[in-house]
Amino acid sequence: LQITVESLGTANASVSVEMLASFTACRPGSTSSFLNFSSLNQSQTGPRPGSPGAAGSSSLATGEASGNASSQRSFCLQTQPIVREDLDVVSVRYRLLNGPSVPVTSLSPTLLLLNLNTGMDSGGSLVVNLLLNKTSVGLANATVAACVSAASPVLSLNATQNCSTAFFQGYPLSMRTSSAEAMLIVLYPQTDVWFLSLQLICPKGQGGCDGAEAKVTVFAYLTPCFNDCGPYGQCSLLRRHGYLYAGCSCKAGWGGWSCTDDAKAQSVGAQNLATLLLTLSNLMFLPAIAVATYRYYLVEASVYTYTMFFSTFYHACDQPGIAVLCIMDYDTLQYCDFLGSVVSIWVTILCMARVKKILKYVLFILGTLLIAMSLQLDRRGVWNMMGPCLFALVIMIAAWVSEGSQAVKRSHFYPSSWKRWVFYLLPGITLAFIAISVYAFMETNENYYYTHSIWHVLVACSVAFLLPPRDKHKKPWAWSQKLTCRYQICQNDREELYAVT
Repeated sequence: LQITVESLGTANASVSVEMLASFTACRPGSTSSFLNFSSLNQSQTGPRPGSPGAAGSSSLATGEASGNASSQRSFCLQTQPIVREDLDVVSVRYRLLNGPSVPVTSLSPTLLLLNLNTGMDSGGSLVVNLLLNKTSVGLANATVAACVSAASPVLSLNATQNCSTAFFQGYPLSMRTSSAEAMLIVLYPQTDVWFLSLQLICPKGQGGCDGAEAKVTVFAYLTPCFNDCGPYGQCSLLRRHGYLYAGCSCKAGWGGWSCTDDAKAQSVGAQNLATLLLTLSNLMFLPAIAVATYRYYLVEASVYTYTMFFSTFYHACDQPGIAVLCIMDYDTLQYCDFLGSVVSIWVTILCMARVKKILKYVLFILGTLLIAMSLQLDRRGVWNMMGPCLFALVIMIAAWVSEGSQAVKRSHFYPSSWKRWVFYLLPGITLAFIAISVYAFMETNENYYYTHSIWHVLVACSVAFLLPPRDKHKKPWAWSQKLTCRYQICQNDREELYAVT
């Protein structure tokens, strides 16, 4: 004990200090039961090889607890053997060897030890659930008092004494026949040995309390997130400065430790509206697919179809609450959506460049492979979209400049006329810039569902405007000519010369 005295008076002043200490002798049962109480509450994943008593500790504790049940009432506390079972990271279950029901009397408290002293248990939530068996209480007005404390147990529980020790301010609980259930949730419990004390408290002036006994079912466990954050949250494990802890990431306006605070929560109608906007807005890719198919850009039309499909079902799976539909794993849908979005921009700009077909398809495949690798390394990196866009724009501008320099020698080049600029290119470029501005500067978590829907619509419409016209030697789709049952003479554009000998 270290005492520091600070005096503002004169020098050599005398200071008197008085300390009072009181001790209460306690005999916690027989020696064997107390040793079992201490040893069984250690972290156990199985008996240690070669440790003395590892094989017979459970049977010894069970025999001692059943054989000394009547004799323990003369001691100052009753101990119950409990085993810690490590299930996963920050996930522990405590199992009572004598069954989930614990006898509680008024003569001495019943004590349970919950070991949270491994150094990896402070990042979760300690949950203690108590259920009183109403038929086991002989007195109608009796109360079962409980106290959960760390570092040291509470050895005396009554109506006047609070649940506190010299080391810790405990958490009090109470049960009676009118309210037979009590639950305690301790968020981020400190690393220490925790104790659960239970004692039966009888009303004053009511006889027969010494022989009364109550049965209390105890469920105690350590979980990363209580109730797994519910339907409006996701439990996440975080590591920071060497500490591992869990927390809930809430959605749809829900808050609280376990995402149960609905003060700012979205209604069911708002959730359904958000899902419909984010999914149905992808149908605006249908005009772009139709234009690409009509102009014989079948590879581009396939990419747009891929993007529309996975973007629709990714946003259907990404929604919080009840309006959720996941046809695949969430991570797979997200990756396919991001990949389709970037590849759609890549193939559109390369298609506008009007380079040779063999070069265009080589760039299609090579760019898609590089984009897939980049998304695997950093899915939300800004250069995953900016890099392919800038590189494709450089190729397009270089191709247009090359076509313009040869305009004298050739009869046409792309863009060929001012009508193409006024009615197609300028509207498409304007829609693309508005979409990028909305995506980069206006989108937040609060307005995500309608700003991102606007992004879908603007990007899809800009693609339909920016696709170049059909090649002149290509004839439009005519199903009456494609599906015929008569003989046809095939015409070949190339002239072949044969030498006859």
